[in-house]
Amino acid sequence: MEVPLSYVTEIVLPADECRYAVYDYDFVTEENCQKSRIFFIAWSPDTSRVRSKMIYASSKDRFKRELDGIHFSDSSSSPTTVMVMKFALKVRSGSHTATGLRRWNEDEHIVVDDLSSHLGSLHTCPLPTSFYAVFDGHGGSEAATYLKNNAIRFLFQDVDFFKTSHNIDDGGDDNGFLNELKDCHIKAFLLADRALADEECSGVSSDCGTTALTALVLGRHLVVANAGDCRAVICRKGIAVPITQDHRTSYLPERRRVEELGGTIKFRYPNGELAVTRALGDWYMKSPFGSVSLSPLTAEPDVHQIVLTEDDEFLIMASDGIWDVLSNQEAVDIVCHGLMQRHHPQQCASEVVDQALGLGSKDNLTAIVVCFTWDVDRKRPRRGCKRKAAFV
Repeated sequence: MEVPLSYVTEIVLPADECRYAVYDYDFVTEENCQKSRIFFIAWSPDTSRVRSKMIYASSKDRFKRELDGIHFSDSSSSPTTVMVMKFALKVRSGSHTATGLRRWNEDEHIVVDDLSSHLGSLHTCPLPTSFYAVFDGHGGSEAATYLKNNAIRFLFQDVDFFKTSHNIDDGGDDNGFLNELKDCHIKAFLLADRALADEECSGVSSDCGTTALTALVLGRHLVVANAGDCRAVICRKGIAVPITQDHRTSYLPERRRVEELGGTIKFRYPNGELAVTRALGDWYMKSPFGSVSLSPLTAEPDVHQIVLTEDDEFLIMASDGIWDVLSNQEAVDIVCHGLMQRHHPQQCASEVVDQALGLGSKDNLTAIVVCFTWDVDRKRPRRGCKRKAAFV
């Protein structure tokens, strides 16, 4: 499914307000790639002069950050009115899952390219929205299945996400909104964890749990939340950039957190029980039952926020069965190769899973590939995959 994410807005600037100028000019790189560069200049209305290709914006408008990838068209005769045309971001996705060498598949996942169509009238966000998730269950598939069926409700209804989302302007960053968005994800994860404690309502036993990885595309904003060892990796100009960090005792900050809360590490497992330090469910390890837990095992996620640009080509989300045998760059290279062969993201996800199976992965395997296509008014050469690694 392909969803266009472009729109046009008109901004009227108060005459007595401090203004900014954006100067945009085209240039050609050494690789003969045409690009644009944008500068910001602040001045008062009394001393301003209209210059060719200069665009005006109010100090209340969030244009200060991530301007590359925005096309400005000053078609208005008045310098206080500006038409702003965003690059059209198209989202295409595909997924694949396999049982592997296990007796049954305890992985679950969610792929929703167009959340407005999925939620109908409940979707009141002013920006186009997509949602993806991977759940890797343990002790049975019940916890992962419960989250697959209820994750959208927890995040978008129960924590009143759409009331918060009205505070965003896709033109840049808003620290207040992004902090609220982070809080929404944390509350949703903890709310879901609390729901799993009620065996009668959830139907999930206390010795069953799941890791959780979610990704929300909100206009040009990407928000990723993770609790456990599923992983999200973005491809940026062919380079693998990990977004999340696996919550295992091999990750020193997690090991320290577990030990500071009184936990012990046995055979690299917290309290000798699980391979991960964060998970939803598993209430036999958390106490008091069903309340806010001080157990070393927590459901609180790490939340990461990225403003997408033209350099961001696609996102891979996968369970640990993939990452046990594939490096971040190897997974990105598989998808790059598939996309250059004009494969659909669904086929690319299947190729990632098949490659991991061929390398002897012993776990369940799930992969989601989300492609970001930027429609611009100039042609850009296709970027090749590079054998490098980068970190956000």
